[in-house]
Amino acid sequence: MRMLLTARLDTTMSNQAVTDGTMSKMVQEMVEQLRPESAYFTAEEGDRCCYMVFDMKESSQIPPACEPFFHAGAKLSLRPVMTVDDLQTGLASLGG
Repeated sequence: MRMLLTARLDTTMSNQAVTDGTMSKMVQEMVEQLRPESAYFTAEEGDRCCYMVFDMKESSQIPPACEPFFHAGAKLSLRPVMTVDDLQTGLASLGG
C-alpha cells in the first residue's frame, strides 16, 4: 500500500543532528530502508519537515520506519495515499 510518511522534526534536536552530522546519516538510512518513490524536505512553521511516499508491504514496517524519526524528536504521521489512477479505479468500482 502506498503510504505518506510526514515527519516534523523538533528544531533543537534536529539542529544538534545537523551539527554533529547524524542528520545526513539518518536521512540516507531512511531513504535506503524505505526506498521512497518520492521524498521532499522543507521547513514548516520553523521546523524541518520530511515527506516520503513509499510502498508499505506489511504493517511490521511501521516501527523501523518511524523509530529513527522519533529519536530525532519528530512528530510523525503515516497515512495511505492514492495516485489519480488509484482514485479513478476506486471511483469506477462504485459503479457511478
